[in-house]
Amino acid sequence: MSTPASPLPRLPVIRGLQFVPVRDGLWRVSNRSGMVLGHIERRTEVDGDHFAARRLLAATRTMNVGSFWRIDDAADCFR
Repeated sequence: MSTPASPLPRLPVIRGLQFVPVRDGLWRVSNRSGMVLGHIERRTEVDGDHFAARRLLAATRTMNVGSFWRIDDAADCFR
């Protein structure tokens, strides 16, 4: 028996940032000019959904910024 999927979170609205869905549970974060800043990924754990923020450092390198209970908090990492 499968676990029902969590509803999609409401994406934050942050001036100068865009959140583009890449696949279910993964969003690309870019600035106004289109430069990719990183990603936010929803991870479903036993205690609920977490949102992991990863900042893009170079074309193929990322840095984990943190794991948050709310997508808004993960998005704040890209301000």
